[in-house]
Amino acid sequence: MNIHEYQGKEILRNNGVPVPNGQVAFTPDEAVEAAKTLNSSVYVVKAQIHAGGRGKAGGVKIAKSIDEVRTYAEELLGKTLVTHQTGPEGKEVKRLLVEEGCDIKKEYYVGLVLDRATSQVVLMASEEGGTEIEEVAEATPEKIFKEYIDPVVGLTGFQARRIAFNINIPKELVNKAAKFMLGLYNVYIQKDASIVEINPLVVTGDGNVMALDAKFNFDANALYRQKSVLELRDLEEEDQKEIEASKYDLSYISLDGNIGCMVNGAGLAMATMDIVKHYGGDPANFLDVGGGATAEKVTEAFKIILSDENVKGIFVNIFGGIMKCDIIAEGVVEAAKQVELKVPLVVRLEGTNVDLGKKILSESGLNIIAAQSMADGAQKIVEQVG
Repeated sequence: MNIHEYQGKEILRNNGVPVPNGQVAFTPDEAVEAAKTLNSSVYVVKAQIHAGGRGKAGGVKIAKSIDEVRTYAEELLGKTLVTHQTGPEGKEVKRLLVEEGCDIKKEYYVGLVLDRATSQVVLMASEEGGTEIEEVAEATPEKIFKEYIDPVVGLTGFQARRIAFNINIPKELVNKAAKFMLGLYNVYIQKDASIVEINPLVVTGDGNVMALDAKFNFDANALYRQKSVLELRDLEEEDQKEIEASKYDLSYISLDGNIGCMVNGAGLAMATMDIVKHYGGDPANFLDVGGGATAEKVTEAFKIILSDENVKGIFVNIFGGIMKCDIIAEGVVEAAKQVELKVPLVVRLEGTNVDLGKKILSESGLNIIAAQSMADGAQKIVEQVG
């Protein structure tokens, strides 16, 4: 789960991690009132969307007066920002962060992420702040420094100071930078985050070290114990089909293709998308109905797939282990009737109760194309759609 920059900064501020003063605003009037509360002659007006690259897309403005704050707020609110992370459709700006200006001496990058290969949290940092870390990693990987953190001990002071020295934080500010990193790590652990990125971390003219930006991503599996984090969820920033899927415990991610896929098991779902691509098709989604799907869940899955106007055909690929093929077949038949299915449907069933499942499909009276294998099913749906 993602949150907005201003929400991330509020979490940091409440946990003693330095950030600039600022307030969220939903209207130009609120933006002006927010600016008036700040003890600054320069204000930063920042668009709040769940995507990086806002500055390059014109979503960050420097205002040198209250009047300019209003002008920029009116310009940004309601504007659709297109960044490298939003896709060509972009995202509409519905809220702003109005923040005090900052005397920036130098920008750095600091991030925390879980490294699945070592099962450890990694502190990453670079003196190339303010730019995309992916670009730094590709062009100058030697400028990215890492510290692997023992989960029992946690981030130690010497690790934080070593990172600070490696990224050339001024010597007199190394301890401040280390304190910042230790605080950031504590927030990461306490809030069950999966990624925290501070880009840029800045050293200011008056000798402070603070987060000028903050990106948080949280482990969805831990949200049941992070009620305060869950309250920060902005549903308007999320795909409506993905929100609907989560209500039925379905794992769904929208893609750009035209072949809807319904599969049980994440690995099989990825393999299904791969084989559809192999035969020249384009998946419209990733959809894992899970191991214990009911006929109702399958029906809802169909409805979610078909709510995507780009879908021109559906490929159901089920391997019945815990999941029984007859239950899937009943759900497929029920869903096809409920939604008055008009697009081609290819079904491949294998595993527990497969013969009963195939019988239910064949006797349904619906135009369902049976597939003998995953490859056969992929070929057939690509032919039907193409």
